[in-house]
Amino acid sequence: MSSTATAWSGRHLHFIGIGGAGMSGLAVIAVELGAVVSGSDAADSPYLANVRAAGVDPVIGPHALSTLPDGKGFEIVVSSAIAQDNPERLGASQRGVIEHHRSEILGELSALKRCIAITGTHGKTTTTAMTVCALRAAGMDPAYVAGATVAETGTNAAWGSGEWIVIEADESDRSLLNLHPEIAVLTNLELDHHSTYQSLQDLEETIRRFLAMAPQAVICDEPRLLALRDGPAQAYGIADADVEMDGSGSRFSFDSIAVSLPVPGIHNALNATGALTAARLAGANLKAAALGMAEFAGTGRRFERVGVTAAGAVVYDDYAHHPTEVAATLQAARTFAPKRLVAVFQPHLYSRTAALYREFGEALALADTVVVVEVYRAREDPAEYPGVSGLLIASAAADAGQGRQVAWMPGFEQAERFLRATLREGDLMLALGAGNIDDLARLLVVAPDPDDVAARAG
Repeated sequence: MSSTATAWSGRHLHFIGIGGAGMSGLAVIAVELGAVVSGSDAADSPYLANVRAAGVDPVIGPHALSTLPDGKGFEIVVSSAIAQDNPERLGASQRGVIEHHRSEILGELSALKRCIAITGTHGKTTTTAMTVCALRAAGMDPAYVAGATVAETGTNAAWGSGEWIVIEADESDRSLLNLHPEIAVLTNLELDHHSTYQSLQDLEETIRRFLAMAPQAVICDEPRLLALRDGPAQAYGIADADVEMDGSGSRFSFDSIAVSLPVPGIHNALNATGALTAARLAGANLKAAALGMAEFAGTGRRFERVGVTAAGAVVYDDYAHHPTEVAATLQAARTFAPKRLVAVFQPHLYSRTAALYREFGEALALADTVVVVEVYRAREDPAEYPGVSGLLIASAAADAGQGRQVAWMPGFEQAERFLRATLREGDLMLALGAGNIDDLARLLVVAPDPDDVAARAG
């Protein structure tokens, strides 16, 4: 048994909210390293399939003191989504149980291998998965922790046999500062997570600290971003004119090597360029890594095909929850040349909605028909944001849409009835948002897409 596994084999980790994208991956890796793992979640999730496959039987239902393991010979792991007054969290505290934020456990893992940590306001999940794909294609079998299922492997985390670990580094709560990167990757930067950051300068200072932690850096070729790095950096970028795009994906050249990428959008070509730059810096055979991009099958909830409606409209789901992401995803969908592009958007967080509703409206106006549902509250209390609802975005989309059809349908039932009556053959519908809008997408299709079923079964 390796010293790494030996160090973990004496631990019992209890994950509160084990079904989340990040928490579930950590739980799976902890099992691989020999730890005893238990956990709970208020609701089931697709990510728990891999947790159960690892031999963990999570408790599903309201969080309660009785869900905690007996005694106090365990450690609890929480994410920023777990409230301070969570019954399990309170009970563990009263017993004197050690508590870790998920980023602390991720930080421990990042110190066990050579670490590539990827952050940015947009594209970090996809770039993380692309970097994993590139390194695997080069025979390097990295460990990884991503914020969504990597379609190629069917899981969001694994402890590979190689010397590298690839980590999606979360800037939303500054938790990326707990990592130990050897290569830090910055995809882009815009002000988001307004409950954490008071200004763009505040966010930039956090990223400056993150980049300073790594001996090497890979940064999107923008002067504002490169200025955040005090030290050597590999800049990457790609010009629109250098990318051939259509509904089957994109084709471009990287370091004189032809790359064929089977996911649409100029933003994904840029993500692939960042991933290949990081892989090259990590010592990957560049030709093998670049050719491996042809096998990249995407990630869960990133331009994920869900299926077809009874009327013949094709339905996709995407996690886009910032105006820039919404615009990029809609522009990518246009490369499929649909008769009509229908955007169904669920805002995520009241704070983000209040700050960016005008920008969301402008982005959504790129679609032919827009449907906006109510805000997904996540960790926020709507009472603290009076007057903030999805209607703000719907109104902004109507103002920017110059006569385009915009519908405010707060509830899923209303939206489902409207969409069943509206969608027709030749339409492409995009369900957009970081909440549970994918549930609505799946309600609309006659039968799930076979690839989608396989990916979710993982």
